[in-house]
Amino acid sequence: MESVINYFETIPSSHRSLILVCGVTFFWLLEGIVPLVAFNYKKWRHALPNLFFTFTTIIVNFALAFLLLKTADFTVIEQFGIINWLPEMPLWLYALIGLLLLDLIGAYTAHLVEHKVKLLWRVHLVHHTDHNVDTTTANRHHPLESMIRFVFTLVGVLLVGTPIGIVMLYQSLSLVATQFNHANIKMPRKLDEVLSWVIVSPDMHKVHHHYKLPYTDSNYGNIFSLWDRLFGTFMKFDRDRIVYGVDTFPDEVENASIKGLLKQPFHKYRKATAPETLEVE
Repeated sequence: MESVINYFETIPSSHRSLILVCGVTFFWLLEGIVPLVAFNYKKWRHALPNLFFTFTTIIVNFALAFLLLKTADFTVIEQFGIINWLPEMPLWLYALIGLLLLDLIGAYTAHLVEHKVKLLWRVHLVHHTDHNVDTTTANRHHPLESMIRFVFTLVGVLLVGTPIGIVMLYQSLSLVATQFNHANIKMPRKLDEVLSWVIVSPDMHKVHHHYKLPYTDSNYGNIFSLWDRLFGTFMKFDRDRIVYGVDTFPDEVENASIKGLLKQPFHKYRKATAPETLEVE
């Protein structure tokens, strides 16, 4: 465990980029072999706006990375943060608790707040207005959202007290996890269900991308599914009946336009239609 953390403490930017590229490539190819939905679309054309926003997310994260390093170093020097106030423990447990708490504060909470605060929801919309969710959707975030998410990450690092090695390990795991749970892949239902007790599985996360409430406001998890189950935001829905997108932004042409998506957060707030009747399983 020590060697893993030491590696991520000084992970080169080229290695982080390689993780991103290899993840997208792997799941992109897998989608062609075992697709969940046989989308009637040109895969490359659909990917272009998503890859554009992936690129802007990378720019924001790299530009602000020094703040992440400074914050993590501060928590180590000052012994500040939750995991620094806990009794001494094995390194593997220390790292696991750090990853779990970063996931709770920096990802789950951030995601929940984005859905509940109207102003933030308008920014987060860009991620949800994809009508053909696949692995390229994972990092489809408006630059404003990338900055908002970065602030939540900083707060998470400060409150949890994680050193930079665990922060970089979390971000790398998060990258692959989101590519996985957005991927348009058809896994055996039982396997997906078993996985969903530990991590956010593809079927679990696809429910979150259903176009209508209350399903859109569920399954906020990033890596670990624990938080949705613990805080009552976990929902199930038949994967074969999921319709991607957002009911208040149905224009598929506009939602595939980089220019249209950049302007999306500045539209007047649109109230969602009446929620669907919940299914009992």
